[in-house]
Amino acid sequence: MNYAIIGFGSAGKALAAAFARKGIDVSVATTRDPESFASEAALIGPGIRPEKLADAVNADIIFLAVRYQSHPEVAKTLPSWQGKTIVDVTNAYGVPPEELDGEPSARVVARAFIGSKVVKGFNHLIASVLAEDPAVNGGSRVVFLASDHDSALDEVSTLAETLGFAPIVLGSLSEGGMLVQAEGKKWGELIFKDLVKFSK
Repeated sequence: MNYAIIGFGSAGKALAAAFARKGIDVSVATTRDPESFASEAALIGPGIRPEKLADAVNADIIFLAVRYQSHPEVAKTLPSWQGKTIVDVTNAYGVPPEELDGEPSARVVARAFIGSKVVKGFNHLIASVLAEDPAVNGGSRVVFLASDHDSALDEVSTLAETLGFAPIVLGSLSEGGMLVQAEGKKWGELIFKDLVKFSK
């Protein structure tokens, strides 16, 4: 599996730190020239590879860590995202509910990324917490995941565990996805809940 993070703001850097902590290579890209953030990437770890957006989207699993409003522009990078898993880390806070047509924001993202399998996840924690080591007092920090595709949930759950997190699957985008999204200026019930899971 190849991995990429699209977006190198606070959430993108936090995700990059998670990969670096485990020594897993990951491409990072924005709409800017990769040289413009290469020094920041190098500070996080040697396996954090700045790339052009057109190259980073060749990855198998792509973390979408841009502003929600920017996702349509990113989606235009490829005519089809068939065979790719998109982890939607965006938060549609402040977006009028009518713009979502009553649907989970991740399903709107899925329509833009034609052919992809979208998993909502890694978005409920603030970036500073997401950047921390997920090993906490003998337990693992929880990340919530939701998707309409079981195979994608399995992929991202396995990756989350490899990164040291404890994935909790919430179900489909219409069910669990609504618990970890923003609607207008209201947050879902599980947003900002920092939980730790302990083994039995």
